[in-house]
Amino acid sequence: MAKLWRLSAVQMTSGPDPLVNLEKVDQLLAQLPKASQHLAVLPEGVAVFAGPDGLNLQLAEALGSGPLQNAYAALAKQHQLHLLVGTLPTQTSDPSRFAASSLLYSPNGELLADYQKIHLFDALVNDSSKQYLESATTMPGQKLTLAQLAQLKLGMLICYDMRFPGLAQALAAQGMNVMAVPSAFTTVTGEAHWHTLLRARAIETQSFVVAPAQVGTHPNGRQTYGHSLIIDPWGRILAEADGSSEMVLSVETDLDLCQQLAEKMPIRHHNRFQSEFKT
Repeated sequence: MAKLWRLSAVQMTSGPDPLVNLEKVDQLLAQLPKASQHLAVLPEGVAVFAGPDGLNLQLAEALGSGPLQNAYAALAKQHQLHLLVGTLPTQTSDPSRFAASSLLYSPNGELLADYQKIHLFDALVNDSSKQYLESATTMPGQKLTLAQLAQLKLGMLICYDMRFPGLAQALAAQGMNVMAVPSAFTTVTGEAHWHTLLRARAIETQSFVVAPAQVGTHPNGRQTYGHSLIIDPWGRILAEADGSSEMVLSVETDLDLCQQLAEKMPIRHHNRFQSEFKT
């Protein structure tokens, strides 16, 4: 029996106002086709992005409760799909730092899984922002997250995580067949590495990849690359957004393809190295 799932990616130009962002998400989700088994993924920073210093910390909620989380849970229920909120800020043990939390909701609005971004983007980039220092305000996560939705086994990454194949390999070892990579890549790094990194992660883990992205110039002048992607486990790009506008991508997929490829080329069985990541 075919394991058919519709995979969707939502590309956005989020700003600092959570209510404006939420309304945009609602409008974009309304454009998606209906499906009995449907996963829609929102980009990194979907709830609040490119605001003044301290805004994420100010809006951070306790994991599992709060008006932002309740609102996105309600959207999952309203649109009757599994909804992965790319990131929204949640509280941590350090009052000076928040966690970039990716949250998975069921069509009933139930929180099924959460993941906190492990790898933080501290880098010098030749763009309008010049320097990124996520670790100054964000606390890194400490766990891997693989969520099982019937036949779909969802590995959760966030943006910069895609540069660290050990994380993807650890999730693949647990049986991942779909990888979500909500992102907000800079235009400079996106042009150089976005497609290459995501296709590599799909090929080496033999998983589908859903990578929604932030796009365009944001209210604080930050520039993001867009080009949201849905990729199959052979590394083929099934759908790609442009680099300038908000839009949705949606593809019906057969998860059996992952198993078929694994039988023809059993990469996981051939791998003689063990991941350093602990579950």
